[in-house]
Amino acid sequence: MIITPITLLGTDERGFTAEYPHERTGDHIIVFRKAGSISGRHYHKGLSATKDPEIFIIFNGACTINWRDINSEELHTDEVVGPVKLAIFPNTWHEIIGVTDYTALELNSLEEHKADTFYL
Repeated sequence: MIITPITLLGTDERGFTAEYPHERTGDHIIVFRKAGSISGRHYHKGLSATKDPEIFIIFNGACTINWRDINSEELHTDEVVGPVKLAIFPNTWHEIIGVTDYTALELNSLEEHKADTFYL
C-alpha cells in the first residue's frame, strides 16, 4: 500500500483547496462513512484494471487503515487524515475504520468492485 498526502494549494477563512492528478475515468463510488464504521475487510486480485491498484481518496476526516499481504500474518496500521490518497495493491487485505466521519472517493464502479472482491 502507498499512502500519499494530497497537495494543499492554499488555505483561508473558507477552508482549503487541494489538487491531485486524476488518473482514471468512468464511474466512481462516493463514500460517506460515520465515525466507528468499518469498511473493507477484503482484498482484490487485480482482475479489474481499477483494482490494480485500488485507488481510494479520503477527502476529509480521520481513519485507521489496517492492511496485510494475504500470504502473511504481519499486520500494518496507519492513521491518516484527509486529504490523502491510498493505493491498495492486489492481494492486500485491508480495512478502513472511521476515527471521525469521513468522505472518500473510490476510483472504480460498484460493478468492478463486486467482480474483484474476495474475503479471507
